[in-house]
Amino acid sequence: MGSSSAFVVATIFLILMLHESNAQLNSTFYANTCPNVSSIVSNVIQQALQSDSRIGASLIRLHFHDCFVNGCDASILLDGTASFLSEKNAAPNANSTRGFDVVDNIKTALENSCPGVVSCADILAIAAEASVSLSGGPTWNVLLGRRDSLTANQAGANSSIPSPVEGLSNITSKFSAVGLNTNDLVALSGAHTFGRAQCRLFVGRLYNFNGTGNPDPTINSSYLATLQQTCPQNGSGTVLANLDPSTPDSFDNNYFTNLQNNQGLLQSDQELFSTTGSATVSIVNSFSSNQTAFFQSFAQSMINMGNISPLTGSSGEIRSDCKKVNGS
Repeated sequence: MGSSSAFVVATIFLILMLHESNAQLNSTFYANTCPNVSSIVSNVIQQALQSDSRIGASLIRLHFHDCFVNGCDASILLDGTASFLSEKNAAPNANSTRGFDVVDNIKTALENSCPGVVSCADILAIAAEASVSLSGGPTWNVLLGRRDSLTANQAGANSSIPSPVEGLSNITSKFSAVGLNTNDLVALSGAHTFGRAQCRLFVGRLYNFNGTGNPDPTINSSYLATLQQTCPQNGSGTVLANLDPSTPDSFDNNYFTNLQNNQGLLQSDQELFSTTGSATVSIVNSFSSNQTAFFQSFAQSMINMGNISPLTGSSGEIRSDCKKVNGS
């Protein structure tokens, strides 16, 4: 074979390999091995919603906090062992992330129907979509085929997950580090259209913002008074407030209208609109005026997030219990 034709063959092979790596996740991954996977997941979540109106928001947050640490590999679900510390005990997750019991219920239902087939990482991705669509939000074709990690990364969880109090430029950098852009940041922040946050995550805005002795000036004054009643100065840090005061359990675009009215609950929410000159402001305005545009962007950004460094092929494993590595 001449060197030029060998080069062409090698190039074609390389292109195929690159295409493969992009095409490893696909929406029909379980079509033959577990065709009812989506409805099984959805049914468990519907059941959970009967007694816990915030479970949808809690489940989507698990997927988010999973994907930002070593990719979407279900590392967040592992309990600690002698060889690694659990991400559940990292600062962004401790006494905060929840819904692990529902994930276990989903896993049990899937193991009964198609044992050893569906990964915990894919469960988190499917559960996120189901949680949004069941709450009135968009639907999308979830790409599947992720496998589960053999370890966790508590230090990575401490350093990589965006914090509600760290400022827009830092948060933008953390999104950029996993290949997500400013549009993804604003769209995915819109998940705060449902769910709750603990007082401890925003009380710093209510009384002595950044050591000024005054509340955060970007909080609407009547909203401030309401929040101060919910979270008194030396009260419990674990009391809950709605992330979206207008429609707290519906997935809609009211979150962005709230920001325009200076009614973002977290500093990281309000800064999307109140940071002068930021590229985020026009995106907030667009999503506030056009729910369809938000829903389309949100669905695409969820797919983008779900594509962060998945384990595929023969990497990792399919855990039979999401809390622990097989055989441990």
